[in-house]
Amino acid sequence: MKPVVGGQYSPLKESEIRKILEASFTILSEIGVEVYSQLAFKAFQKFGAVCDASKKLVKLPKSMVEDAIDKAPKKIILRGREEKHDIYCEDANVHFGTAGTVLRIIDLETDEVRQTTLQDVRDVVRLLDALENIHFIVLPPYPNELPQDEVDINRFHSAIMNSSKHIAGSVFTLKGTLDIIKMAEMITGSPQALKERPFISFLTALVSPLRIDELYGDMLYRIAEAGIPVHLSSEPTAGVTAPVTLAGLLTGLHAEALSGLTLAQIVNPGTPVIYAISGSAPDFSTMGFLGGAVENGLINAAGSAIAQYLDLPNYTLGGMSDSKVVDVQNGYERAISNLLIGLSGSNIIHAAAGLTEFATMISYKQYVIDNEILGMIMRAVRGIEVTDETIALDVYREVGPGGNFLSEPHTVKWMRREHFIPKLSDRKLREDWEKSGKPTVEKNAVAMAKQILKEHKPLGLSNGLNNQLKAKFPEIRS
Repeated sequence: MKPVVGGQYSPLKESEIRKILEASFTILSEIGVEVYSQLAFKAFQKFGAVCDASKKLVKLPKSMVEDAIDKAPKKIILRGREEKHDIYCEDANVHFGTAGTVLRIIDLETDEVRQTTLQDVRDVVRLLDALENIHFIVLPPYPNELPQDEVDINRFHSAIMNSSKHIAGSVFTLKGTLDIIKMAEMITGSPQALKERPFISFLTALVSPLRIDELYGDMLYRIAEAGIPVHLSSEPTAGVTAPVTLAGLLTGLHAEALSGLTLAQIVNPGTPVIYAISGSAPDFSTMGFLGGAVENGLINAAGSAIAQYLDLPNYTLGGMSDSKVVDVQNGYERAISNLLIGLSGSNIIHAAAGLTEFATMISYKQYVIDNEILGMIMRAVRGIEVTDETIALDVYREVGPGGNFLSEPHTVKWMRREHFIPKLSDRKLREDWEKSGKPTVEKNAVAMAKQILKEHKPLGLSNGLNNQLKAKFPEIRS
């Protein structure tokens, strides 16, 4: 896809970015990070970190972290299986996508809440494949009916069968991680071919505050060894797993992200790392997670600005809502945070579509609604193009005072390029709206989702290749 460039907004001055980063370096060198993965601990030890095995504590010298920043790629292309879906993560290029993993979904037919299934993985991904303003897919549903050791391979296989966009996701077992890499190598033809066209990537968790756990530390190590793109996910909550002040949260968040970045680069210099700087605010009456707080937009926009200062491709946490239904709250919460982060120029804005109720549930119709919201936001991020042709002096000369521009070729040429045309929003006069049955955005979204699921045909895989995958991984469900 042609990149849309943001960066018009930052909540931080450059001097404030430097101050936060210096404090992050101090945390890493003086306070350190707990590392419970033996693979990760030994790697840090081998490359010069100050390690205390009895406390599982690793302190990273500033020079070691700066060396990792230098080695990390400054441009990462997350490939689709079709070139039109390639995502160029660099500078202030902006892309929106989904997130997970959730256990519940609002059923498209009954509008009731139920548990997610493997069929939801297929259907949600097929829907997302057709929505043009959702640029990548982080796998949202968890197939509740499967045993955990079958979840990883089935989620990725089902997604690949139903979309040619870039597929990313959390994984739950080390075996699942390695199986997915092998499956992707079979699809591309070889390990080298997968490195050249990485159409999958992984999310790995860094635990706030300041910890790399055993499972995700091992996963990060193995993913880096394979040279597969990895999103380093650390998501502290202000006042809970980070200081309550936004600057304090950002300081610890960047220390955590830099510890993961350093691990990836000492394991395999040049590992494509999407530098994750996502955090959130709590509900101070319960200290529980909030998805729709305006502070989330500020935190993630600031994180994007710091990543751009370091010249690192970045990943942020975008437009969620804490509403339980499709209502006004649902709209303004997700629109505000997505707009702030989009204008900041974040490369990968995940959770930007579909999530509701504190990020615990997804909705088919919400994906369609969010696709429209994101289209409007992408138009705002694109800004105003100022050229001789768009200033249109020649057209003014042609039309003259008192004329109109309706029939001008300039109008026909530019109207759809210059103006966002919604598919769900109603812009009819009241009389026409009433005659057409008083449609609402929600009803239109349900109808569009059903139509897409009925008619859209994703790229999929050939029968021969799919049969090879099933022979290699017999746990794949048809």
